[in-house]
Amino acid sequence: MKSQFANWSDVRVFLAVLREGSTLAASRKLGMAQPTVARRIDALEHALGLTLFDRDTRGFRPTPAAQELTQAAEAIERASCTFSERATDLARPRPIRVTAFSANFSSRASAIFSDYSQRHPEVDFEFLPSTSRLDLLAGEADIALRLTRQPPEPELIQRKISTARFALFASRSYGDENGLPSSETDLAGHRFISFRRNDVPAYFDTYLRARVSPQQIIMTCSEIDLMTAAIRSGRGIGIMNVRLAEHEADFVQCFEPPPELDAEHLLLVSPDAWRRPEVKDFVKFFAPRYAALYK
Repeated sequence: MKSQFANWSDVRVFLAVLREGSTLAASRKLGMAQPTVARRIDALEHALGLTLFDRDTRGFRPTPAAQELTQAAEAIERASCTFSERATDLARPRPIRVTAFSANFSSRASAIFSDYSQRHPEVDFEFLPSTSRLDLLAGEADIALRLTRQPPEPELIQRKISTARFALFASRSYGDENGLPSSETDLAGHRFISFRRNDVPAYFDTYLRARVSPQQIIMTCSEIDLMTAAIRSGRGIGIMNVRLAEHEADFVQCFEPPPELDAEHLLLVSPDAWRRPEVKDFVKFFAPRYAALYK
């Protein structure tokens, strides 16, 4: 005979009667009415085609069939507890992990995060400053503020923030001592600082090496901050983000930004993170305010 057992909650009632010895004691344990417990046991026996308890004046005594099923019933109970605990963990607010180049976490951008946190103190953030690109689809971060010259993965939710422009900059001290090139054809005789690392596309380094001799590149840095410090110290000319450099009085732009160095400034969200209500709410708050910083 094929079992018609389909109500998993009856396993909980079965174990309560088994452990308590009567439907009355089980009803107290379960917070149910005693007649309801008795009906649930009757329904379970009917569905299984088995007698699970012998009834007498002393209570409910498990039959050999009940004893045989006890281990499987307890396995269902453990699985149910695990399911409930895991669901609770998933429903619990998790930090929103945001990755970006460190300069994108500027004081003005940080103020937007602070404003949101004041409105939603229950939402935490984890900031992951990185020059390399963390994999959103692999779960390495939830949101990325990213400059890119290639289309992002189509699965990612995206919003364009701005078009980032880059140009050659020097310190004022370098310009006073050596003058500044006025165009791409006026680079001879100048010293240059480049940037290159294995996990980042070599756009800056490729641009420079196509236009100056190897001897003119006196330093190649693997960290943007080190390159910026070298340019600031007057050691040479380097490529910098126009928006970031224009806020520092020490830097002077040599000539108009070359269009081939332009990059799309995007806010990207992983599809898994986008399913979380707090992430959607934060992006709705953050994106227009962050984009306004770059207008």
